[in-house]
Amino acid sequence: MKESQEPDSSAGMSPVRATASRTTPLWALLVATFFGIGRLRPGPGTWASAATVLLWAALCFALVPSLRTPIAIALALLVVLIGIPAATKVARGSGIKDPQFVVIDEVAGQLVALIAVPFAWKSFLAAFILFRVFDIVKPPPVRQLEALPDGTGIVLDDVAAGLYALGTMHLLLHFDTIRLGLLR
Repeated sequence: MKESQEPDSSAGMSPVRATASRTTPLWALLVATFFGIGRLRPGPGTWASAATVLLWAALCFALVPSLRTPIAIALALLVVLIGIPAATKVARGSGIKDPQFVVIDEVAGQLVALIAVPFAWKSFLAAFILFRVFDIVKPPPVRQLEALPDGTGIVLDDVAAGLYALGTMHLLLHFDTIRLGLLR
């Protein structure tokens, strides 16, 4: 669970920079907070997951169905690869091990949970709920991954929660538990 104690906002600083040192690169702050979504209250992680689902839905609408799964995988990988160094720089700059305003980890985990999920509101809602539950409950080894150093621990525990959600989602789809109303 993310630490809730963050330094007070400084007068005259942008909300994104308020709790990270002035030496933290702007690119890292923008990526780690998912362009400021990490500043929304309450529950910045839930806001980031919801934004990810909505952005993915918009992208899916524009994509040929055969490209959705490979692009979801590529985006999840890209977010992890960029998110780990960004989360590391922001965590170090803020002096907080896992700052609540760093939400790129939720973006990565939610993208993982959406891999190969049918383009339907029920499946997207189920993937959202499942990811949030696994991210909050943190079954083994999800919680243990938080102990990894810096951004690696910040991001990989959410990727593991996303994998739990992905597996559960596909089991639900396989056993036709979620009625999508799709043509078969």
